[in-house]
Amino acid sequence: MKILLTGVTGYIGGRLLPVLLDEGHTVYCTVRDKNRFPEQYADRKGFELVEADFLKENTLASLPKDIDAAYYLIHSMTASTSHFSEDEAISATNFVRYIESTTAKQVIYLSGIDNDSNLSKHLASRQNVGNILQSGTTYATTILRAAIIIGSGSASFEIIRDLVEKLPAMTVPEFMKNQCQPIAIRDVIYYLLHILLKPEAMNRSFDIGGPDILSYLDMLKQVAEVRHLKRHIFVLPLIKTRLCANWLYFVTSTSYTLALNLTESMKNRVVCKENTIRELIPIQLLNFKEAVSLAYTRIEQDNVLSSWRDSFSSSHIDWQIKDRVHVPTFGVYAYQVDKDFDIPPYQVIDRIWQTGGSNGWWYANWLWRVRGYLDLFTRGVGLSRGRTKKNELYPGQALDFWRVLIADKENGRLLLYAEMKMPGEGWLEFTVKQLASGNRLRIKATMRPQNIWGRMYWYATKPLHYFIFNGMYKRLTKPEF
Repeated sequence: MKILLTGVTGYIGGRLLPVLLDEGHTVYCTVRDKNRFPEQYADRKGFELVEADFLKENTLASLPKDIDAAYYLIHSMTASTSHFSEDEAISATNFVRYIESTTAKQVIYLSGIDNDSNLSKHLASRQNVGNILQSGTTYATTILRAAIIIGSGSASFEIIRDLVEKLPAMTVPEFMKNQCQPIAIRDVIYYLLHILLKPEAMNRSFDIGGPDILSYLDMLKQVAEVRHLKRHIFVLPLIKTRLCANWLYFVTSTSYTLALNLTESMKNRVVCKENTIRELIPIQLLNFKEAVSLAYTRIEQDNVLSSWRDSFSSSHIDWQIKDRVHVPTFGVYAYQVDKDFDIPPYQVIDRIWQTGGSNGWWYANWLWRVRGYLDLFTRGVGLSRGRTKKNELYPGQALDFWRVLIADKENGRLLLYAEMKMPGEGWLEFTVKQLASGNRLRIKATMRPQNIWGRMYWYATKPLHYFIFNGMYKRLTKPEF
């Protein structure tokens, strides 16, 4: 079967793709930038990668016409733009026009539970997208509506996890008592797979949820129980939405925009109104504690397939990797450490590939943390995003306040682009070379200043580059730790 999969670089799409390929389908994955897609699927049978941006109708000409079904998984929950609803509507409208020119029989859309009358902007936008998709006349639409999704790497789970693990005591707003019906990512993927071209699902909408109906407060307590942590939680009715969003932003790994959208949505009661899908697609659903335990198991195994933080919308920058992989040489400032070393090159490369996240930055980690806090105070991404996997890096992946542009382990080159707030653009490059005279490691920082403040910023931080880079070189090339 030929299937079009949108949103493949997002959390849900990244989980659904390998399942569809395992089922033997030919999957056309649409991405805005081919350079940021993991190479692990390049040799998989049935995998096809197509570049397209549904915000720009003129980029859709290369998409296949001969398809059987399509998944619409494009969401802008973490988008920083104030008009994300309009963008979502444009994307959906362009998608409908494209699908009507194909042989697709079904469009499957994952939305949010929208049974409340007074919906948040985020849930109202998802409802509107569903209406647009249903306006198509040449295909059937199936809409699955979920509350929060629990799994390793999901935004909701990671926020709850951060709160429980970081704070022994916390105050929460009154709306944390609102009810929700969380569902495990495993069960969401099962529904998405088995609803495909199912005759009984055509032109229908289904609420999907786990077996537990809990308040957000209950979820915090149950995660604490799973982790065997004693936590004290106090409800204060006077906490406002924006104050709560700021609190989440500083304490957890979320962006401010995502925190604000989530807190707005938490004011709605998101519980399944009907459960007919359980009769149509029987499944033994995981309860909340089981879903949390499974998520922690995946994290401990370093087996997180996809994460919300690797989406480009987890930062304030909207660009394509191909526009940044060529480090400029004119109109820039640069500093580098370029020295020989004696240990096997693969050891140095392996250490470079472990950089960031909980592993730290090899030297003067306290300075990196200070820079992260400064970034948070200016509404940047800070260091809290960490990294998705402990030992793997790939283009497009978030790495603390950097974005991976090139991760060529075979040739020993790692190129990062700065996503922290700064008056200009920045690159950080690690290169391991095997020369006739011996092995050499280069650590290089490049900055393209935006204005006079950018130049002042560079000269103010240049002494730190000397101090940190030389320290990193010594640690990365040390024979034994």
